[in-house]
Amino acid sequence: MLHFNRSRLLLRFCFAIFVSSTVPVFLVADAPVSSGQTQSAETVSNTPAGQLETHLGTKPSSGDFHGFTQQEFELDGVACKLVSPTTPAPTAPWIWRARFWGHEPQLDVALLNQGWHVCFCDIADLFGNETAVQRWDQFYDLSQQIGLHPQPLLEGMSRGGLIVMRWASAHPNQVCGIYVDNAVMDVRSWPGGKGSGVGAPRAWKTCLDAYQMTEEQTETIDDGPLHRLDGLVKAGVPIFAMINEADNVVPPSENSDVLVKSYRELGGTIQEMRRPGLGHHPHSLKDPAPLVKFAVEAIAKQ
Repeated sequence: MLHFNRSRLLLRFCFAIFVSSTVPVFLVADAPVSSGQTQSAETVSNTPAGQLETHLGTKPSSGDFHGFTQQEFELDGVACKLVSPTTPAPTAPWIWRARFWGHEPQLDVALLNQGWHVCFCDIADLFGNETAVQRWDQFYDLSQQIGLHPQPLLEGMSRGGLIVMRWASAHPNQVCGIYVDNAVMDVRSWPGGKGSGVGAPRAWKTCLDAYQMTEEQTETIDDGPLHRLDGLVKAGVPIFAMINEADNVVPPSENSDVLVKSYRELGGTIQEMRRPGLGHHPHSLKDPAPLVKFAVEAIAKQ
C-alpha cells in the first residue's frame, strides 16, 4: 500500500513538471496569469494609447487623471493630452475638451467610466481663429491614426464654445455632437463687452490680435459661430446647450439664446438646460447624467 501511494505521488510530480515546461506562466504583481491571458499585452498595444508612441515617434509622459492614465505630448510644440479608460468601449468613442482642462470634469470622468477616451489640444488665446482650427485638424489626423472614433463629441465651456463651433462647422461630418456650456458664440459679446456683458479688455486685445482685426472691423463681422450653422444642421449634428440665465459675463441673450433660436429655425436638433439665477459659474452638473445620456445617444446614431 505504501509502495502504491509513493508511485501515485511520483506520477503527480512528473505530470506537474511536464505541465510547467509546456504551459508558460506570466506573473503580474504576485498573481500568476496563465498563457490564455497573454493577449492582454497585445490588446493594450492596439489601443489608441498603445498606438500613440508609434505614431508620435517619441514616448509621451504619463500622469493621473482622476484614477485614469493621462498621456501628455506635443504636436508641433502644441500641448496635447489623451486620457484612456480602463476598458475602451468598442469603436473607441471620445470627448474632445476645448479649454480649461480638468475644470468641472464630471462628464469627462463619467464617460471614461463608460469606456470613452478624453482628449485635449491647446488652443489658448486663439479664440477659435484659423490657427486654432489648423491645430485641431492636426490633432484629429493623429486621432484617426491611433484608432479613435471618426466622430468625437465636442465639449466647449465658456470661450471653448468658439473653437468647438468653428471646427465643427468646418468638419460637420466628423462630429457626433456638441456640448456647449455658458459658451461664447460672438467675440463682440465676450471678450469685447459690446453688449450687456462686462467684457474683458485685455482678452479683447488678444482676440483682435488673433484675428488681425481692428475694433472697427468687428462691428460688421459676419463669420462667427452663429454664421456657420447651416452645415451642422444638414449633417444632423445634435447640440446640448447649458445656459445659466443670470450670466453677465457671457450673456445668453447675445450667445446661447441666439444659438438655440437660430439652430431650431434652420431645422437643427438642440437641447437646452436653463438654470435660473446662476451666473457664468458653475459649469457642468454635479450629476452629469443628462450630459452622459446626450453623449451616448449622439454616438449611437453614428
